[in-house]
Amino acid sequence: MPLKLGQPLPEISLKQKTDAGLVDVSLRRNVGKGKTVILFVPLAFTGVCTDELCKVTGLLDEYKKLGADVIAISVDSPFAQEAWAKQAGISLTLVSDFNRVALKAFKVKDTRVIPEKTGLLNVAKRSVFVADKAGNVIHSEVKRDPSSMPNFAKIKKAVEA
Repeated sequence: MPLKLGQPLPEISLKQKTDAGLVDVSLRRNVGKGKTVILFVPLAFTGVCTDELCKVTGLLDEYKKLGADVIAISVDSPFAQEAWAKQAGISLTLVSDFNRVALKAFKVKDTRVIPEKTGLLNVAKRSVFVADKAGNVIHSEVKRDPSSMPNFAKIKKAVEA
């Protein structure tokens, strides 16, 4: 069962590849400042994941005006993520869960849908969590079908609340 409403965001830091090298990004870095949107995507360089993160990149200014921090997570290496972000024009914070620490903490490891389509195991279910200023989950959406996009209207509504 995925992380539930009211539960705190886990104390996890993941790696992001920047021009300066690898940096640690805490999933709780915005706690006390504003809301946090955490997106789990199955794999870099795939059509639906690219479409999703490009759409969110287009919404970043709106989220920032509302004081929300947006972090996207995939199991790809930070180096592959950097190449993907540059190729696709993804400008949000993209962090690597290569060791599947966040997948386990949020309980969003996919063991069925992706393997049926690709044979790949241990990737994330397409998921979204929004946490309030205190770091507690106020919105959760976990998709069974990796080709299904999250409900962006509900995410925005949770951020605005």
